[in-house]
Amino acid sequence: MSRLPEILKEFRDFALRGNVVELAVAIVIGTAFTQLVQVFVAAFVSPLISMFVGESGLVDLRFSINNAHFLYGAFLQAVITFVTIAAVVFFLVVKPMNFLIARVRRGEEPASDAPAEDITLLREIRDLLREGRAV
Repeated sequence: MSRLPEILKEFRDFALRGNVVELAVAIVIGTAFTQLVQVFVAAFVSPLISMFVGESGLVDLRFSINNAHFLYGAFLQAVITFVTIAAVVFFLVVKPMNFLIARVRRGEEPASDAPAEDITLLREIRDLLREGRAV
């Protein structure tokens, strides 16, 4: 029991660490975003596809073998939702982030104020010659 305050302090430090809180926020936002994309696919993409397929929606697509029903439409709906989510995340999050990171890296390496090593050596030789010393 004497270690309980120490363990609670360690747990508090862990729970309040920046990356844990950021991860929790990312999960909540990701869940909401996934729901948004699922509704978009169900409301817009699936009806467009059903215009060509001729069914009332992708979820209703199925086939049966020996009284076993295979709901391949639900799988296609999930694939379309996944691809849509992946595309949105890639084009709206990953690509801009990579662009910003590359831009920062290019600007990260400022030109050094110190002269190059060969220039420094040449200046030392020049100064030695001015003083009349032999090189």
